[in-house]
Amino acid sequence: MKKALTMDARDNVATALVALEPGDEVEILSHTRDVVQRLRANDALPLGHKIALVDIDAGKDVVKYGAKIGRASKAIKAGDYVHIHNVTSDRMPLTQNMLGHVR
Repeated sequence: MKKALTMDARDNVATALVALEPGDEVEILSHTRDVVQRLRANDALPLGHKIALVDIDAGKDVVKYGAKIGRASKAIKAGDYVHIHNVTSDRMPLTQNMLGHVR
């Protein structure tokens, strides 16, 4: 089974420890390597990218490492790829050029 890592109980996303394909079953590990959740990937994700642990409504916070990293720009389902195509960063505004390569 493929794996992803979450670092804080408040996180609603985890980091993929390997590349994921749609339909892959994923074990979510805590920082202590305990399995805290299992879910199915809805999308392909590159190694090191974020997968949603729960449904996140548009406008709601995206939380990684226990800290807000942005807001969902549209509804995100558990198992979805979480990246600039569905998250508005609180740190850096995105340009059209940056969005051009994302699906």
